[in-house]
Amino acid sequence: MTAAPGPGPGPANGPAAAGRPGRLTAALFAGGIATFAELYAVQAVLPGLAAEFGLTESQATLAVSVATGALALSVLPWAAWGDRVGRARAMRASAIVAAISGLLVALAPTFTLLLVVRAISGAALGALPALAVAHLVSSAPPARVAGIGGLYIAGTTIGGLSGRVLTGAVGGLFGWRWGLVTTAVFVAVAAAVFAVLLDSGPRSRRPTGAGAGQWARVRLALADRVVWVFYAQAFLLMGAFVTVYNLLSFRLLGDPYRLPASVVSLLFLTYLVGTVSSSGVGRLVAALGRRRVLAGAGATMAVGAAITLAAPLWWILTGLILLTLSFFVAHAIAATWAGERVPAARSQASAVYSLAYYAGSSLVGLAGAALYARFGWSGSTALVVASTGTAAVVAFLGAPRPEPGVVRPSSPS
Repeated sequence: MTAAPGPGPGPANGPAAAGRPGRLTAALFAGGIATFAELYAVQAVLPGLAAEFGLTESQATLAVSVATGALALSVLPWAAWGDRVGRARAMRASAIVAAISGLLVALAPTFTLLLVVRAISGAALGALPALAVAHLVSSAPPARVAGIGGLYIAGTTIGGLSGRVLTGAVGGLFGWRWGLVTTAVFVAVAAAVFAVLLDSGPRSRRPTGAGAGQWARVRLALADRVVWVFYAQAFLLMGAFVTVYNLLSFRLLGDPYRLPASVVSLLFLTYLVGTVSSSGVGRLVAALGRRRVLAGAGATMAVGAAITLAAPLWWILTGLILLTLSFFVAHAIAATWAGERVPAARSQASAVYSLAYYAGSSLVGLAGAALYARFGWSGSTALVVASTGTAAVVAFLGAPRPEPGVVRPSSPS
């Protein structure tokens, strides 16, 4: 990853920021946990929602898609507000609203009201995906960006894991509402840690080229051809990933497996491999180069998805682990590469990446659910393989080819 030319536009490129990377690491780690635990907790209890409200599989997945769609629509406004009031202040405000709305989801008396609150929750959660990477790249010492960026992504994997497992385990024993309440309390604690530890630093300087305002910076984030490679990775890979995890519970609760809901929730422990892979991605990239690893991760996701077509449970688990590990490797690379690619509009590039990421989660996830309803697991898997294979080709052909032998320690990937 090529370092941004000149001083970054972030809030704290001085000694204060450089001297407290540990605090920044802990804050972003906690923020990643809170965001993803809340956003995807409902994924573990979709069959329970479907049973209580009389929904089909595709209708139940709206509980995920509404939140991710609202998040996608919110990231550009959050990026604009973050540049105006400070990224840290914007992220703190979002954490408070998200923690409150997460609790209200569990209390919704109707599915329609649940969707409304989920949309509010998703919109509130948009600040961290929109601003965290830009805040990191601007605030951390260049030599520490790699480690902190990987650990931030690791925090998102732990959040996704804990939200799903905690909600699924409690929901399987006491009902889906108690599962969501338990996770909401967990999210509130993580959000409080994030808000306390996040260091604002001095107010941001206006980014270079910002004279025409926010939309000029959005245009900068859209004008670079190469950065679209990373936006495409976000849309295609996240859409494929969410499709698998949205529908896996329905498959395993039905014939021929008939697994208890509390047991099915344990399959989300495969997220642990994402935690390991994302935190160690820097070493992999140093050995092979970012373009090769990014393209290889997409191709390996396709292989993992294809393996889940096999009937034996251990084959499904193997394919799920391979898909999960590869996804978080690709995400750690693409997210930070996009944030660094357009230094004059770093917040906007990160926001557009997040928009693509959650738009993929919403739109591809809905398409996958529709295919599952019509053709079963093979139909949704065909979409997953097509999406991940396309992402691999785009990365291999479109990502920059670095100079031979050059290793840049400033890369978080």
